[in-house]
Amino acid sequence: MTMTSQQAAPQTANAATPAARKWQVAEIEALFELPFNDLLFRAQQVHREHFDPNAVQRSTLLSIKTGGCSEDCGYCSQSARYDTGLERERLLPLDEVLENARAAKAKGSSRFCMGAAWRGPKDKDLEPVIDMIREVKALGLETCVTLGMLKDGQAEKLRDAGLDYYNHNIDTAPEFYGQVITTHTFQDRLDTLDRVRNAGINVCCGGIIGMGERRRSRAAMIAQLANMNPPPESVPINNLVAIEGTPMAESEQVDPIEFVRTIAAARITMPKSFVRLSAGRQQMSDEMQALCFFAGANSMFYGERLLTTDNPDTDRDEQLFAKLGLKAI
Repeated sequence: MTMTSQQAAPQTANAATPAARKWQVAEIEALFELPFNDLLFRAQQVHREHFDPNAVQRSTLLSIKTGGCSEDCGYCSQSARYDTGLERERLLPLDEVLENARAAKAKGSSRFCMGAAWRGPKDKDLEPVIDMIREVKALGLETCVTLGMLKDGQAEKLRDAGLDYYNHNIDTAPEFYGQVITTHTFQDRLDTLDRVRNAGINVCCGGIIGMGERRRSRAAMIAQLANMNPPPESVPINNLVAIEGTPMAESEQVDPIEFVRTIAAARITMPKSFVRLSAGRQQMSDEMQALCFFAGANSMFYGERLLTTDNPDTDRDEQLFAKLGLKAI
């Protein structure tokens, strides 16, 4: 029986499943290797067991502090180590954040995500962000922030402000991580995720496709996500936007069918999670996005701008929703 979007709300943070299945990388590789129609049929069956197949959650993302990050993430325009032409900016004032949040809600977003280019916030950095969380939540929007690595006690402060989701992507598979980032470890990422989960905040965690990884690394990344207990409530799958000046500026674009396969594998292995189309949607055709939705994607970033890259304008998305008969959650 198909569940409604209301019935399929994310499970409560910290509600670990005692008998959670452990996915092996080889099993997920086998999913990738299925005939395309068989893979999508299986993914759609799983999707319909847990969600309304024609409902998509829409989030808007705002950079509240841009540029100047000390990390060396090879894909990121905001690293101070690379010359990408991006100007370093200070934290946005509260009134400007709220203006953007009101506009996002008016256009149909249900979640407002705020990102700051920090290795991790200092305690004094959290104070204005906490005000943003409280005020955005008061507008009737779900709140999400991505602030980098958290120290002990910081997740609890964010929880007490009413934060709904904390985003901290694992980016890629553990064995490929060192080819993407060297200034912190994969375990550092997991430590922050543990702090978020232990504080009772919903986890938003996914990765990036198209950084030169092989299919096995894509399967291993999905296994890492699916084997979290519980899996992330929200799983953003990013299609790399190659940015001039970064080490990955010349990365070869992933074949669209391979990207859709990745979405399907995420849906099958994380049946209760919202799987989000994230960065790279500007370069996707309507047909590719339609296949992603059929494969189990049921969340998207909505609005003309992500942190530092373009996103389809809302008119185009409204037209796509109308063509596909989709409704917003």
